[in-house]
Amino acid sequence: MRRLVFLLLLSPTIVFAQVDLADVTAGPLDGGKMWLFEDPPVDYLEETYGFRPDEAWFEHAKLAALRMPGCSASFVSPNGLVATNHHCGQGSVIRVSEPGEGLLDNGFTARSLSEERPVPEMYMDQLVDILDVTEDVRGAIAEMAPQTDAEIAEASAAAVEAIQEFLQGNLGGDDSDRVVQVVALYNGGRYSAYTFRRYTDVRLVMAPEARMGYFGGDFDNFTYPRYALDFSFFRIYGDDGQPLQTEHYFPLSTEGVAEDDLIFVIGNPGSTSRGLTVAQLETTHRINNPTILRFLDERIETLQAYLASGPDNPDAIRGQLFGLLNSQKAYRGRLAALADDYIMARRAAAERDFREDSPVAGQLIDAMAELQLQRSEMANDTRAFRTLFNRGYGSSTLQRARAAYEAAQRGIEDPDFASVLEIGDRPASVELGYLTSEINAVREYFASTGHALPDVLAGADGGSVARRLLEESALANLESATVAINAVALSTDDPAIRVVAAIMPAYQDYVSGSRGLGAQEDELASRLGRVRFETYGSAVPPDATFSLRFTDGIVKGYPYNGTIAPAHTTLYGLFDHHYSYGADSDWGLPQRWLDAERNIDLSTPVNYTSTSDTIGGNSGSPALNQNLELVGLNFDRTIEGLLRDYIYLSDRGRNVMVDARVILEALENVYELDDLVDELTTGVLVN
Repeated sequence: MRRLVFLLLLSPTIVFAQVDLADVTAGPLDGGKMWLFEDPPVDYLEETYGFRPDEAWFEHAKLAALRMPGCSASFVSPNGLVATNHHCGQGSVIRVSEPGEGLLDNGFTARSLSEERPVPEMYMDQLVDILDVTEDVRGAIAEMAPQTDAEIAEASAAAVEAIQEFLQGNLGGDDSDRVVQVVALYNGGRYSAYTFRRYTDVRLVMAPEARMGYFGGDFDNFTYPRYALDFSFFRIYGDDGQPLQTEHYFPLSTEGVAEDDLIFVIGNPGSTSRGLTVAQLETTHRINNPTILRFLDERIETLQAYLASGPDNPDAIRGQLFGLLNSQKAYRGRLAALADDYIMARRAAAERDFREDSPVAGQLIDAMAELQLQRSEMANDTRAFRTLFNRGYGSSTLQRARAAYEAAQRGIEDPDFASVLEIGDRPASVELGYLTSEINAVREYFASTGHALPDVLAGADGGSVARRLLEESALANLESATVAINAVALSTDDPAIRVVAAIMPAYQDYVSGSRGLGAQEDELASRLGRVRFETYGSAVPPDATFSLRFTDGIVKGYPYNGTIAPAHTTLYGLFDHHYSYGADSDWGLPQRWLDAERNIDLSTPVNYTSTSDTIGGNSGSPALNQNLELVGLNFDRTIEGLLRDYIYLSDRGRNVMVDARVILEALENVYELDDLVDELTTGVLVN
């Protein structure tokens, strides 16, 4: 029998234990604790903690929580004041910065309402209503009488869209301040219509310096002990142009939390893959995750080289790099999780239980495994084409060439190249890096499949091909593309268009085949989700859907690296990192903090960890005590917790939060924002 050896770091002494993989069993919470507000597990909470929240508790929690693009947030005063993470507000800081201000590095503080800066295109959503529309969706699908998996997928999407439009129309249509979103839970085993109130007058109030919000940089990302002040404040204004008055908010607790305290994290977890079958997880591990990780590695290398060259306006690229580095670590963690025999054995055990508990489940699981064999046959195509033509991090030259190629295909006699001119330029070195990566991937595809390499892709290496294209193609930048199109001189003989023409047949075959398999997988996943819900009900919460959830947890440190990570870190440690690593390191403190050191209570907790079940999208989520007082802001997981994409294990990893007490300490004694402190502690708006 296969045995797995663990190093159990339950104390500073290393203990060896052997686990027979054949004896591994699934746990009742392996599917996690991302509970639905529409079906809260009150019995579980009472049995586990002796605490049974009532309807009023959940209603207040729901209405005080907010969702913003990519993150979570919450009201923290009756005057529309909103708290979230610094990294969630980073893009807003960049957008409101005036030339030469450098607010990302210097931080931003509004000392009066008149100084709060409107953030263009920012919005925040408050969930105000939840409606079960499962039968409506199924009835609409049945009326369409779809036959194939593709038709079922199309019918499902059409049904959801129709119900959303109907409900939106009842609320006043697109001009309303209400937004309806129908969310498929349990892969379509259940559907909920969420109605949000959307606030669009959002203004930046305060954000610390980037080096404080991201203290420790990428070195500390997904790690603990941690000392990051990852917080920022916004304010929502009403239609009258005044700060929004709201009854529902989370008052800040000045007492904070202690180890072993119960907390709740309320937010919008983005996505998880806990409903995937073992066969799907194996495909993810062998093909999908390595493909995405390579994409991330290459883009990061390109952007880091560009920033090292000292560009004049680096902030936007720095923001992109932050996101890519975060994703890179996340995908490395996912690779490690799926390479862990114990985790896969535990997922297999849960799958065996599902087969035993439902006579239908086994057939669906086997059918999904058959589809994964087809996915494996497309592995080379996936590696080459899955990230090709990426709008955010792909070559602008190839994107223009694709637009030109498709225009020529549509209008052979008189092609309309207007779409070509909608694609902007990237910095020259970034464009070369992105184009080289894409050319390399395509060249490897031809080599792996045994097809002859097209002449236009021939060269010593991908870099030489990319440089040649940038020298010879009229599509290498927007200016030359505009000149060529206006002069009616753009030809399909352009070398960049010839590259697209050479790869497009294989690319289109991949897209078509992948979509076909995807439709079949979606239909099987929907049927599995429905069976799972019918079998287990809400005892197993659905995968994350970037919709409002709550999760319970205990504040607790954990064993790591042969020692113990404390439940809390303090400002003593933050200053120690500055003096130990040096002012020029990722742990260097701004001068404002050094000047304020004598006025700061260095025993103030900075970050803490808990067993709460969080994922990307939970950034900025309020951490609350039983009285729904704010005791922190969720901002990260530990590296061990990255396995939570696939399984929740309370003893593997922690989520990491900014302690509410350090927020007050910093606002009062470093940034000298006494009015903001008063508002957070008393609810009174001073200015």
